[in-house]
Amino acid sequence: MEKSRSLQWFHTANKLIPGGVNSPVRAFKAVGGQPLFINKAEGPYLYDEDGNQFIELINSWGPMILGHKNEIIEKAVAEAIPKSLSYGAPTALEVKMAQLIVEMVPSVEMVRMVNSGTEATMSAIRVARGFSGKDKIIKFEGCYHGHGDSFLIAAGSGAITMGQPDSPGVTKGTAQDTLSVPFNNLEKVEDVLLENKNEVAAIILEPVVGNMGCVLPQEGFLSGLRKICDQQGIILIFDEVMTGFRIAPGGAQELFGVYPDLTTMGKIIGGGMPVGAYGGRKDLMESVSPVGPIYQAGTLSGNPIAMAAGIAMLTYLRETPGIYKDLEKNTAKIVAGIKENLRKLNLTYTINYLGSMFSLFFTTNKVIDFESAKTCDIQLFGRYFNSMLEKGIYLAPSQFESLFISTAIEPQHIQHIVESNYQALKEVHN
Repeated sequence: MEKSRSLQWFHTANKLIPGGVNSPVRAFKAVGGQPLFINKAEGPYLYDEDGNQFIELINSWGPMILGHKNEIIEKAVAEAIPKSLSYGAPTALEVKMAQLIVEMVPSVEMVRMVNSGTEATMSAIRVARGFSGKDKIIKFEGCYHGHGDSFLIAAGSGAITMGQPDSPGVTKGTAQDTLSVPFNNLEKVEDVLLENKNEVAAIILEPVVGNMGCVLPQEGFLSGLRKICDQQGIILIFDEVMTGFRIAPGGAQELFGVYPDLTTMGKIIGGGMPVGAYGGRKDLMESVSPVGPIYQAGTLSGNPIAMAAGIAMLTYLRETPGIYKDLEKNTAKIVAGIKENLRKLNLTYTINYLGSMFSLFFTTNKVIDFESAKTCDIQLFGRYFNSMLEKGIYLAPSQFESLFISTAIEPQHIQHIVESNYQALKEVHN
């Protein structure tokens, strides 16, 4: 595989951008080697600066559920661009987007658009604290909610250091207001609440985790959190930036039938454009300025190009409900193929999947939380990643990231993915 142009760009980028990348995981440090610089994408394929073609299973970390260069999204964007790229004023497109979100997401009565998932989660926490008058929040180890200060405690693949920030620049005071507990552990949640009686404003979590690999909620976990929050007057926040509109039209809350008080969204609602949103109960949302006292603003919030792309995306998903069964069917075929490969090679690694999200964990342990995810053989995953890349399959360059399937994946792509998986697993174990 030719890499000369990517290497040249990476060399130049390192002189101008920290680590040569604008988001850390792109640097390939977790898997070794140097990142490929992407020139274009179409359907299920990425093409790098050297002209190499890859079937990709990242889909821009989730939002390209219809594949790249989708004509529906492109048409909507092309029609919006001539009118202007930004107004900084209300538009009908924002209202149409809000209508779609409220119609599709069961718990959302009102919604506010922002520019990213990080903005959405930061804002939702502020609403919870402002509304409740309490300062502390509970998050779960391995759940990543963006790079807001309150969330960089036991976040994603960061170090687990209870009460200590994972990043310099996060104050100890902020860290002390974030209480971190293991995912799928209701008993620990109850213990922490007992120790911090009447001090917790909110519990926030990814209902299906995507940032320590794909980790599913165990039976009764989500409903148990809902019950605890109802009993103690705590605001329950689902971070559906990844799962929203991906695993069901109404996200994980629709799939599991457990409804939060606030929901954060992103990824798919921009159709690939930068966007985020948070929404929920009317009384909570009406505490936000200019109706209420809790301040949050953004010049580019509700950007017309992002709204046009998102409306096209959500409208298509709402009007094509069979898309989710097709995505799940194709994901199941890939997972079944990988499991058969593991059987043939006498390997017992763990695979988690739901809908169009899945992860192959290089551990023999069942992965239900961050501690079990951390038992993975990271070096082995790095070798596997690079072997798959050489075979034309572009995976997330981290063991601790979910993979995503798009509607552009067809039978021949599934066959190539499964065959490459077998060859790569065989190579890294020889």
